[in-house]
Amino acid sequence: MPTPAVALRLRRFRRRFGIAAPKLVVRSHFPWLWFALPALLFVVTAGVIGGLIARSGDVGMLGREDDGLRKQILAQREELNILRSTAGTGQNAVSIERASQQQLLGRIQWLEAQNAALKEDILLFERLVPVVGDGAAVRVESFRVVQRAPGRFTYRMLLAFQPDKSTPDFRGRLQLAISFAQSGKNVQLVLPDKRETFAGYQIELTRFLRLEGEFELPESATLLGVEARILQGDALKSKLSAQL
Repeated sequence: MPTPAVALRLRRFRRRFGIAAPKLVVRSHFPWLWFALPALLFVVTAGVIGGLIARSGDVGMLGREDDGLRKQILAQREELNILRSTAGTGQNAVSIERASQQQLLGRIQWLEAQNAALKEDILLFERLVPVVGDGAAVRVESFRVVQRAPGRFTYRMLLAFQPDKSTPDFRGRLQLAISFAQSGKNVQLVLPDKRETFAGYQIELTRFLRLEGEFELPESATLLGVEARILQGDALKSKLSAQL
């Protein structure tokens, strides 16, 4: 029979390891990071997917807006080209109309000057009397200068000759002394300026002679006056300043 001490130990052993012993629960232990990392990855993945979805929506919207802007730019460009062509046509039409008006106005002024010159010639013929004196004489009865275009001028003059028995006709030449201003300076031009061009200015008349011609000046020049001279050799026979 066991002793009391041994019996007490047996009783304790049964309580710890026997049927009446307390239950032992075995649990596996995992670090908290193993739970946090998957959760973090899930959150990040969900955020990226949501951002991509939102961005795809924004990209689609931007694409539609870009297409709309491109179409609007093309439409405005076509409208601008049409306006430019219309404006160019209008400007050309206005320029042509102005040029035509200027040409017509110049033509009208020239015809008016011609008409006035013809009337003046008629009056001169009506009142013309022989030159008083014993010898033959030539004179410039009328002289008119008209501007046809910038730098271009035409002149008309009427010459009268009074013959005598020894001189039935007159042979000489015309000389034009033209005064004009250019760049603040007064310049005089004598035509013809060379002896080889005298042939175009030769004069031969028996009673009356109408002369017409033209001369040119720089477009920037301002005509001041023109004097017609009738020469026989180097002798001056008659002269008259033009009506401008």
